[in-house]
Amino acid sequence: MACRGSVQGDSRLKPPLKWAGGKRWLLPYLLPVWQPHRHRRLVEPCCGGLAVTLGLLPHRALLNDINQHAINFYRWLKQGLYITLPMENDPAMYCQHRKRFNHLVLSGQGASREAAELFYYLNRTCYNGLCRFNRSGEFNVPFGRYRRIGYTRDFSPYAAVLAGWEFTAGDFEHLELAPDDFVYADPPYDVEFTSYSREGFGWDDQVRLAKWLARHPGPVVLSNQATPRIIELYEGLGFALTYLAGPRRISCNGNRKPAEEVLAYRGV
Repeated sequence: MACRGSVQGDSRLKPPLKWAGGKRWLLPYLLPVWQPHRHRRLVEPCCGGLAVTLGLLPHRALLNDINQHAINFYRWLKQGLYITLPMENDPAMYCQHRKRFNHLVLSGQGASREAAELFYYLNRTCYNGLCRFNRSGEFNVPFGRYRRIGYTRDFSPYAAVLAGWEFTAGDFEHLELAPDDFVYADPPYDVEFTSYSREGFGWDDQVRLAKWLARHPGPVVLSNQATPRIIELYEGLGFALTYLAGPRRISCNGNRKPAEEVLAYRGV
């Protein structure tokens, strides 16, 4: 596939959560693809940290993720969340808040405002911003090693931007797509670590997602790590591929050896 021109995108709002594998750096490549389709609804079946959606700024969006705690935070964000709980870069407070968060989750209160506030604090304070849960569904990331953390309390500026965005939590195949939806999918990388959620995301899920996207009649963009089996899967389903050699460089010469990321296209 031919190289696409780079256009620097500028979002008014930064992603509110730290997110491993965030795709904000892909915006210069995604914006030229998205611009002709701005009238469509943007659908992200694996919305993660919202970096792409906040960069593209669609008027309408359907945003889903298997991580129900991130989705709960976004739903409260849409209402103009203001965090009132104490937040400090302190190991004792971190352990206390993590214990309280896990209690809320295990007692069926994971969709509460308090759970959303605690999830934000844990995300900003934990080690490397990881999001990891044990088999019981408990958040188990240890305390981070930051000298200083800038916490946000007032998220009211997000409310107007998120007004036309719908948030859902669950498996991507439960989403009801319209034929003309523009779908951007960024699943967890095809790597060994899959504890992004209690359910995980393995190879069978990679295959399910790719086949599900291949059946969509509207425009689709899919990103992943350029492992040999991912490339074989996407090519076999008829996606056109562009290889990214790094966050700031793109390779279009067909040489796959240095490729770290692949963008797969259909209908764009």
